[in-house]
Amino acid sequence: MAAVLQRRYRAALFDLDGTLVDTAQDLAAAANRMLADLGRPPLPEDGIRDYIGKGVVNLVSRCFEATGGGSDEERRRAMESFERHYIAGIADRSRPYPGVVDGLKALERAGIAMGVVTNKAGRFTEPLLELTGLRRYFGVVVSGDTVERKKPHADPMLFAARTLGATPGETLMVGDSLNDVQSARAAGCPVVVVPYGYREGLSLDDLGADAVVASVEEAVRSITMAA
Repeated sequence: MAAVLQRRYRAALFDLDGTLVDTAQDLAAAANRMLADLGRPPLPEDGIRDYIGKGVVNLVSRCFEATGGGSDEERRRAMESFERHYIAGIADRSRPYPGVVDGLKALERAGIAMGVVTNKAGRFTEPLLELTGLRRYFGVVVSGDTVERKKPHADPMLFAARTLGATPGETLMVGDSLNDVQSARAAGCPVVVVPYGYREGLSLDDLGADAVVASVEEAVRSITMAA
């Protein structure tokens, strides 16, 4: 077992898309509805998955460029269209990954404070957490517009840890992307990654995390059993 998982923590932070919740189908559906509004062909869901992880603006921009680009006005219309479609179907098919709820319940029983740190805008983050039944577990939710700079900067991690009453060294970050690892590293938080999320085409080795865990539940089991 990696040393990072052999100790207890005061707090645990989680990325949202690709770590706690599988959101790819709803994001891809909104993106393709947006492209249809613009008179453009759809993109395959597997391709859109590689655009997930750095927030909605990046996702829309990459879909927009992949289908020919265009003017600033077209880009603005694309963003408006995507947001309209996404909020209307934000949890149509998005579900927590296996082991997530059990893991969060175990942390709750162990008295370890929990938070979410995501680059998703708050107007999407809060409804998604509520509709998937996860909001009740978190003492802090840091969205992409909560603090001035989002991941990969340290600010969201530092804000979340401070709000939960923990130092960065007492706070484990569980994510799925290079953004998560870089943000945790910048803040001084230990960080592990799950293998099933959205890595923008990078390999697990490319992420440079302290450890890879099979699931949120496995990470939680390790740190709650640690001496």
